[in-house]
Amino acid sequence: MKLSYQWLSKYLDLSNIEPQDLAEKIERTAVEVDSVTRLDYKLKKIVVGHTLEVVDHPDSDHLHICQVDVGEEEPIQIVCGAPNIAADQDVIVALHGSRIKDNVKIKRSKMRGVPSNGMICALQEIGFPDSVVPKKYVDGIYVFPADSNVHPGDSVMEVLGMNDDVIDTSVTPNRGDMFSMNGNAHEIAAILDQTAQFEAVPEVTSVTDAKLSDQIKVEIADDQLAPVYKMRGIDQVKVTDSPFWLQTLLMKVGIRPINNVVDVTNYVMLKYGQPLHAYDLDQLQGKTVGVAKAEADTSFTTLDGEERQLRDEDLVVTADGQPIALAGVMGGLTSEVEPTTSRVVLEAAIFDPIKVRKTARFHNLHSEASMRFERGIDYGAVTDALNEAVALISEFGKGQAYPDEVVGAATTKEPAKVAITLAKINRVLGTTLTISEVEAIFARLGFAVTTDENAETFEVTVPVRRWDIHLQADLLEEIARIYGYDNLPVTLPTGAPTVGQLTEKQKIMRNSRQILEGLGLTQAMSYGLTTVAKSQNFLKQTTEPVKVAWPMTLDHEALRMNLVSGLLDDVAYNHARFVDDVALYEQGRVFYSVEGQAQPREVEHLAGAITGSLQATTWNQPQQNVSFFDAKGIVEKYLQNMALEGQIKYVADQDRKGMHPGRTADIYLDDQLIGFVGQVHPTTAQEYKINETYVFELNLSKIIDAPKQMQHYEVISKYPAITRDVALLVAEEVTNEQVLDVIQGTKQKYLTDVKLFDVYAGNHLDAGTKSLAYQLTYQDRNATLQEDTVNQEFAKVVEQLETQLGATIR
Repeated sequence: MKLSYQWLSKYLDLSNIEPQDLAEKIERTAVEVDSVTRLDYKLKKIVVGHTLEVVDHPDSDHLHICQVDVGEEEPIQIVCGAPNIAADQDVIVALHGSRIKDNVKIKRSKMRGVPSNGMICALQEIGFPDSVVPKKYVDGIYVFPADSNVHPGDSVMEVLGMNDDVIDTSVTPNRGDMFSMNGNAHEIAAILDQTAQFEAVPEVTSVTDAKLSDQIKVEIADDQLAPVYKMRGIDQVKVTDSPFWLQTLLMKVGIRPINNVVDVTNYVMLKYGQPLHAYDLDQLQGKTVGVAKAEADTSFTTLDGEERQLRDEDLVVTADGQPIALAGVMGGLTSEVEPTTSRVVLEAAIFDPIKVRKTARFHNLHSEASMRFERGIDYGAVTDALNEAVALISEFGKGQAYPDEVVGAATTKEPAKVAITLAKINRVLGTTLTISEVEAIFARLGFAVTTDENAETFEVTVPVRRWDIHLQADLLEEIARIYGYDNLPVTLPTGAPTVGQLTEKQKIMRNSRQILEGLGLTQAMSYGLTTVAKSQNFLKQTTEPVKVAWPMTLDHEALRMNLVSGLLDDVAYNHARFVDDVALYEQGRVFYSVEGQAQPREVEHLAGAITGSLQATTWNQPQQNVSFFDAKGIVEKYLQNMALEGQIKYVADQDRKGMHPGRTADIYLDDQLIGFVGQVHPTTAQEYKINETYVFELNLSKIIDAPKQMQHYEVISKYPAITRDVALLVAEEVTNEQVLDVIQGTKQKYLTDVKLFDVYAGNHLDAGTKSLAYQLTYQDRNATLQEDTVNQEFAKVVEQLETQLGATIR
């Protein structure tokens, strides 16, 4: 909320504290402060001018030559192109040598041959944002109204209140009371140990003999939807501009002035934290007002001109069953207060905060009113806010107030009572506070307090305006922050110290990241939320995702069940920015729904995505894009470093959703599926707008739980190795894995390595056959191998290949 320092000064004595210092105290004690700003920052020599004469420029169809009184001995001449410039106006003038918005300096100049000694400004040009400028001045210069009582030469910064410091606070959900000036005055009074001085609610001076209850009825069927609902009305209202002081106050705290009715409702909302809504009584579709859930698929046009389709969960205000407002969010266009309105009825209510929040979020319609209703409203301020609004509208609009109040619901709240002992206060806070010091803190907060006979227990009565306090812990927080967090004693933890270290699981996860980074991949972090389609992709079978009840956007409505989708989003992000060589990995959790259980099952996964080239292209190293075997090699090297006891197998997979059916393999540890590796299906790649990409994903939880080999240091053998090459003619369906299984199955004592170095199929071979050439390496770590020993072992290999696979040695 934006707090006006000058407005706060009406309630508190701030003469001895600067705005920056006050903001620091608020941030240390209450809520976070985003900024402290002044609209007149770096502005100078901007004054009020009065246009004496305005004539058309002889060489322009839109420029005007103006003689302007700026409080000096002689008028000055200014050339102005504003469409609404005219004689006898009080305007904003930037003099020669002045500074306007963005530190722009104004100098004397000639415009199409005519001297111009300054600039007549719009509000935007001196720092006001478009969103707060009155609509009739958005496309032209600002003209001071008659009730501004300005004179030529007056400082514009003072007249418009631009010399006021505005403290912008970030109000937390539990401190809805600080969404009002009165609430902030109470809070700051406690911080500064002062007593806030509040103005009395103004009285209505003009009252009609008619009654509002004869014009309209309010029937609230369910007071859970609207615990409080009251209405008052004003007859014979003239809808016009608000007084100048009200317009300037609203503009500097970020609200656009509209008219005297709407501006008063905004002013009262800022003052009391109570949103009000004004209806044109003559435009209501019915005379019985209620609050109910909307009927599904009902069309409703809000004040912003947008037609919205309502749901049966949306909360609406109705007139004879027809919606006239989204309760607590925004009114309807059909009952809007217009310049021709003469009878106004004001609504002051408290709506179900949860339903207001859900309605605002679904329709993406967050308003100043909805922010306050969501965080809570002071039950004790509803009537005062309504009565003050009626008094001000009657005064500003020359109307007559209806004397009665129409009430549909009037739930009251009793002050909360919380008991706490002095011993507990000092024990929890580590302080040595006395009874009188604690009582003084409660008095500063405006909490009534009594003590028992032994003066050991405080019975604290919390005013209704602080609806966030119910527990002893709440009172402890209040005492701590008013006493001062900096004043709390500092103590060291007691007990025997322990050595901090990573768990085995944490070590494996950290090692996994180090290994993949060593293999040339870069860590990425993707969102845990994605679309339903992406969450179900790259799975063997369709699984129901875990959906978010109220997603922020449709792109983040389900918890991910794979990491690959997020990595492909990252690849697409890079590709869109002309980065085509990408190698990423991510270690994180995926989430699976569990039948009959609200919480999902969380599993650690590890995934990678590679596209383009892994190596930079140089003059002697041409571009070489990654292939399936590059991705598989990275996975193999990673699993080798994990030192798993079981056997790793790769089995072709043609059924995995989103993957190429001919270039994808499932990864097994013994008989347990632990992941997959392969190429993203071209159709899927096209959906992501990426090039050919290879991915892998591993179930890291299974890898962590799997038995590991104890790795020991082995001395490199100093004895020479002997190699034997063999070429096999085998059936086309025989795989490399089958050949390796046969060779390893012979239990060779000295065989240290087997390498496939050639594959041939085609001319000079029988149909349905292929040739595989292998190199077998033998080595004894303790002695020089004999030729006969190698020949004997090699002969066993050849025999088993011929017997088990029907191979022919070429």
